[in-house]
Amino acid sequence: MTWRDAIGKAASYLDGKSVPEGALAAEHLAARLLGCGRGLLAPSLDREIGERHLEAMRRGMRRLVAGEPIQYVIGEWDFRHLTLSCDRRALIPRPETEGLVSLVLDFLRARPPSERPPFVVDVGTGTGAIALSIADEFKGDAAIVGTDVSEDAIALAKANAERTGLASRVGFAVMDGLDDFDEPGVIDVIVSNPPYIESSAIAALDPRVRDFEPRIALDGGESGLDFYDRYLSDSMNLLSPGGMVFFEIGDTQGAAVARLMGEYGFSDVEVRKDLAGRDRYASGAMKF
Repeated sequence: MTWRDAIGKAASYLDGKSVPEGALAAEHLAARLLGCGRGLLAPSLDREIGERHLEAMRRGMRRLVAGEPIQYVIGEWDFRHLTLSCDRRALIPRPETEGLVSLVLDFLRARPPSERPPFVVDVGTGTGAIALSIADEFKGDAAIVGTDVSEDAIALAKANAERTGLASRVGFAVMDGLDDFDEPGVIDVIVSNPPYIESSAIAALDPRVRDFEPRIALDGGESGLDFYDRYLSDSMNLLSPGGMVFFEIGDTQGAAVARLMGEYGFSDVEVRKDLAGRDRYASGAMKF
């Protein structure tokens, strides 16, 4: 059996078991085993697949049929220009969050020169995707820290910093929100993709999300707004003059998060849409 045959059979089997995008998942499994990107499968398709690789394909298929996300099955996922290790210790990096990184980079690049490099804090860093992408793409000097309440998530983020060669550019710390920062006016950017799903809605989520991704990274409390309220309150003392907050938000939360920002004294509040045309990002500046 060739790799082409194996991928075809796997795709048919996964489709028959109602695994979403079965053909794509089969290609990801094969690419992982071959140690190449999915777009580089072509040279190997007509090679014979060995029994060990075939059994590994079967194991991956069984996990997919059980509902496990492909990102966890193959153990890595692409985010912007980086390939990050990805497992059940942290939320899967999603394309929508790439847009959040773009907003932060636009702000940093347009920021007037200062006596010190900008200080950026990524709250609830998970895999480290946001912090690491900012470090990778912002070519100026910057102090970048990712925080997370989960020790497991921080261990994963540190491993990704090593994997991407960015360990010297980004620090990671176990921290509940912004609790361990106590020097006023020191942070220039607070960015976060916080938990924003209402607690009552968790049970109705896609089982691939509900049953495999960490609830701590999903549950935003009764209203879904708990973490925005908390981070905005904390950021008032920590942000430098003109410092910014950037949040990913649920697609129905734009007005509520903008209202919170106004109540906490933020100006230049904006709610922006993702590529699908849904409200997805909120930002505001702290003026002093």
